[in-house]
Amino acid sequence: MTFKRSSGILLHPTSLPGPYGVGDLGPQAYRFVDWLASTGCKLWQILPLGPTGYGDSPYQCFSAFAGNPYLVSPDELFADGLLTQSDLDSMKDPPASSPLARLRVDFGLVIPKKLNLLLTAYRRFKTSPKSLRDSFHYFCAENAHWLDDFALFMSLKESNGGGAWNGWTADLRSRKKSALDNAKKELAESIERYSFYQFLFFKQWGKLRKYAGEKGIQIMGDVPIFVAYDSADVWANPELFFLDENGNPTVVAGVPPDLFSATGQLWGNPLYNWEVHKRDGYKWWLSRVRSALQAVDILRLDHFRGFAGYYEIPASHPTAEHGRWVPGPGADLFKAIDADLGNGIIAPGTGLPIVAEDLGLITPDVIQLLEAFDLPGMKVLQFAFSGPDNPFLPHNYVPNCVAYTGTHDNDTAMGWLATAPEQEKDFALRYLGVDGQSFAWDLIRAAWKSVAVLAIAPMQDVLSLDGSARMNFPSRLGGNWGWRMSEDDLREDLAAGLRDLNWMTLR
Repeated sequence: MTFKRSSGILLHPTSLPGPYGVGDLGPQAYRFVDWLASTGCKLWQILPLGPTGYGDSPYQCFSAFAGNPYLVSPDELFADGLLTQSDLDSMKDPPASSPLARLRVDFGLVIPKKLNLLLTAYRRFKTSPKSLRDSFHYFCAENAHWLDDFALFMSLKESNGGGAWNGWTADLRSRKKSALDNAKKELAESIERYSFYQFLFFKQWGKLRKYAGEKGIQIMGDVPIFVAYDSADVWANPELFFLDENGNPTVVAGVPPDLFSATGQLWGNPLYNWEVHKRDGYKWWLSRVRSALQAVDILRLDHFRGFAGYYEIPASHPTAEHGRWVPGPGADLFKAIDADLGNGIIAPGTGLPIVAEDLGLITPDVIQLLEAFDLPGMKVLQFAFSGPDNPFLPHNYVPNCVAYTGTHDNDTAMGWLATAPEQEKDFALRYLGVDGQSFAWDLIRAAWKSVAVLAIAPMQDVLSLDGSARMNFPSRLGGNWGWRMSEDDLREDLAAGLRDLNWMTLR
């Protein structure tokens, strides 16, 4: 795709402010879109929108197609007549809660409250106007290709105490038809309830995305290459993954040992059986990409190098030390995607609306794949300051790339400056010609002034926040994904600064 020179902000909806304990798709999301439009930025980048599970990571979801019900706005449900003012008050942060507490999402506290609120909305929906019920039934029919399996999966999961699907009875694990038929009858109301939650999410998200488009804002979504084992995707499509006769993974994903980790990273995601995908024309992947582009305008493909070649680790191994590199689907998959998207989804000949997350160990086959489809890769300024030949330094950029001050996996810019090795810190200040007092904005200016076609900064860097505002520590279990903005953060002085910078740099 030919991207226009522009800029944007990385902010996940859970990080939006508001009175309900977690950011959502309600009034504050529209306020953010208005503020973003006022800056002259054209992009809003988000993390995956799927329903999160253990650890609250948007990269470990129960479905690659579904939306996260925790993002459903209580205010929008009130407007639809599905909640009362009393219901809203029960969800709000207690008046005595400290301002600092409101800058973090307490998932353990907010999830039960949100699910209780959604259950109340579902019960009122049963007697709602016919037009709303008709819209729901239309949504279910239109999305049956993924929704039927997902709603059944979540209902079975709930009836099994929330346990992973490999702990269910053998007949359910193997999807024996008689067992599934019985489950559909016994869990009919639960299945409808989970389908209704998806209806609410996509109704609200579609409305917000339409509003953003009217304001000239494109949304960049995130597609993780791998899916969670405990997901409707794996349970409903076991033949697409390397699983044994009991449904357990035989090999899993990760990356090998490097300078940062002597044992590598064991992610644990099941790996695709790409030969099976190829035989059916990559049907599941085409459906996934098509579905994603119905929700966002541009896709960021996470761990892009895995499409060229991925690291395979025996599932029985406790670390990633003894894996092997295996060729991925490569150009064959992207040719199929290109052909499918050109069939009425995007304008023919415009190219793939994809940004490649090409960080990590990049080999010639990854570069060839990027070049074959003219996909922009990522340049992260926090990685740049080891020396003049570093490819992440702006003078080494090519135009077809996306410049970032940092990502959701990095420290904030100010946090980086406080903890970086002295040699890198000194080089950064000399390279930028600054004293570091406004380092986050120094990085923003460097990204915006570069030749990169797109330039993006996390909202934390726009706010010049320290490391306490970091979104994720990849090596840390728990305590991630919780950062939230303050109600007062969408300031006019920040908008004016971005507006001036966008004007000066033709973004």
